[in-house]
Amino acid sequence: MKRLMGLLAGAVVLGAATFLTPAAWAADKGKIYYLVPTLLDEFQTGSVTAITKFMKDVGYETVALNADNKTDVQQGQMNDVIALKPAAIVLAAVDFNALKPQIEAARAAGIPVMQFDRQITSTKSDLTSVAGTVEIGHVAAGEVERLLKEKNGAVKGKVLQVLGDPGDPYTLDIQKGFEEKMKAFPDVTIISKPAMQWEASNAGSIVADQLLANPDIDLIFVHAAHLSVAAVASLEAAGKKPGDVLLVSSNGAPVGLDLIRKGWQQVEVEQPLFAQAAALAMFADKVVNKQEIKPGTYDVLGLEGVLTEESWGPNIKIPGAAITKANVDDPRFWGNMKTPEAPVKSVE
Repeated sequence: MKRLMGLLAGAVVLGAATFLTPAAWAADKGKIYYLVPTLLDEFQTGSVTAITKFMKDVGYETVALNADNKTDVQQGQMNDVIALKPAAIVLAAVDFNALKPQIEAARAAGIPVMQFDRQITSTKSDLTSVAGTVEIGHVAAGEVERLLKEKNGAVKGKVLQVLGDPGDPYTLDIQKGFEEKMKAFPDVTIISKPAMQWEASNAGSIVADQLLANPDIDLIFVHAAHLSVAAVASLEAAGKKPGDVLLVSSNGAPVGLDLIRKGWQQVEVEQPLFAQAAALAMFADKVVNKQEIKPGTYDVLGLEGVLTEESWGPNIKIPGAAITKANVDDPRFWGNMKTPEAPVKSVE
């Protein structure tokens, strides 16, 4: 009952503590609940701000609920939200398979479910908005190819790839795209290790251990910028200076951009947070009113989003871009934390 009252108050649950969502705006079209998996990193906190802003643009109030990376908490939140009968639910799942019964229960109750960032293919949803994660891997491979050639005179050397949690398709897709492209370079050795639960401390331990086991590592590729911070700490502890071991990351968070400015990191391949969130708002009216969403190409904050009809429902995929020292201060990158002011408009 306490948790249900928290939902009614619009609170984000953080363990025993709570805090209120950004503002209690009047909802012209109703409430949309956003179930965020964790507020561990700036991507997740930024997603709350972006979804809240863009949904307000098209007339909905957003209530965000944090699961603290706990599947059972998120399952309970879903059950409670279903009882409140909101206009829609936006879900970024802690566990992709475990939330299937709740998704099906919500839709059976007439509540549309939109998936943000974390694609669930085991059951139908009303809209899924994701980054082109395989493509992020492709872009990262192109940057790694360039960096190794600049450093070693040819595309050769040793790369340590630090994945996120292996239960997360986001990191598996990036790995797939990265390794697809890197197969063309047999003189590159790739060592892949997962940082369980996306914990930065796990990434730091991996880097420290691998620097001992493989002191000739040329480049480290981590699958999220918050893991870069731990990687840099391990590099410093090993006596390395900026640029001694090249560093590439792949989500565009502020910490990654700061590490580029400091010289520790050479490339950040952005995950297009703003566009992914804007796409949900663009189609929110159609989702809520159960109208057809037509496949095709859509302009989403200046990026070309490709919407397809998949077995799990309408799916819009949005590309990312490589951030380097040359363009690191561009405000279009979400890591500079400037949510676009121009209002998002509903798709007619």
